[in-house]
Amino acid sequence: MSKPILEVKNLRKNFDSFVAIDNISFSLEEGEILGFLGPNGAGKSTTIYCILGLIDPEVGEINIFGKSIKKDRSEIFKKVNYASAEFNLPWNLSLWESLLVYSRLYELSDAKIRISELLEIFEMTHLKNTPIRDLSLGLRARGNLCKALLNRPKLLLLDEPMASMDPDVVDKGINLLRQIQKEDKISILYTSHNMWEIEEVASNVIFINHGQIVASGTPLELTQKVLKLESGEPNLRDVFIHLSRAKNESK
Repeated sequence: MSKPILEVKNLRKNFDSFVAIDNISFSLEEGEILGFLGPNGAGKSTTIYCILGLIDPEVGEINIFGKSIKKDRSEIFKKVNYASAEFNLPWNLSLWESLLVYSRLYELSDAKIRISELLEIFEMTHLKNTPIRDLSLGLRARGNLCKALLNRPKLLLLDEPMASMDPDVVDKGINLLRQIQKEDKISILYTSHNMWEIEEVASNVIFINHGQIVASGTPLELTQKVLKLESGEPNLRDVFIHLSRAKNESK
């Protein structure tokens, strides 16, 4: 069997006396979209920042493509990318200029072709000369996805990537993302508070609360296991509410 694209083993991160991540382990297979869910403050973003190497955990091991991010960071991150509702492209540059800057950081040989291709996919070609500051929140989010796909990543970390988009645009964005993901066999770790969004894209789901993994499985398995339903459609919204309340009440 091939090694997972991403392996997180016994990860723990403290901020002074606060335990943000409490000994979690999980893996992401090639071509898999893994939903990473939990309430605000559960530890989702902290986990992603550890995977990106932006913050150091107290203990634990993170391997990407079978290699340690501590030893092989430069090589690994040529094929990794990230998008978040909290992230902004350079404020005073145009959309085209911003993507060109990042394409040079990723050392793309076909930068202009790749940028044009992504702007067309996300229906933003007519906005290429618009400064980022003049784009709406939803359009900035689409620009962030263009940035995240520039280097044709094999691992994509998405933290609420469509939080600012209108529902019809989210639907279109999900369809585009699934198409690109399937064609390029991208492995994706995907966080969202929109349970419908996760049901549409994720083959497996992890729930985290108070820094601990409290449940995992396919959307249907979690619905049956957590809500004790023998049949019916996956309902991650009810699972999310149940797990959040149960963990909070136990504290």
